[in-house]
Amino acid sequence: MGHPKFLVKTGNDGKYYFNLTAKNGQVILSSQGYSSKSGCENGIASVKTNAKDEMFERKEAKDGQVYFVLKAANSQVIGKSEMYKSKASMENGIKSVIENAPKAEMEME
Repeated sequence: MGHPKFLVKTGNDGKYYFNLTAKNGQVILSSQGYSSKSGCENGIASVKTNAKDEMFERKEAKDGQVYFVLKAANSQVIGKSEMYKSKASMENGIKSVIENAPKAEMEME
């Protein structure tokens, strides 16, 4: 087992993205694209600050799968989860972000 990480990569569009991974390497939160590396780093700092239960919005997709988004105090979306088949799995994903984000280190992919 590894340790939680914010993996930062540059997309084909030239923007910076991060994925928060749990100790087992599973992606638990993905960001939007940022135009600069410093913007991406600010997004990571925002995840660490806002990873509290009340900052997560639970959503349901048209196909019935569920997912969550993490919002900042200004209601801007900071990150989004993968799709889950059950609400219990989604809640475990939220708990994982809350537990892992504060101690996760940033790494360039």
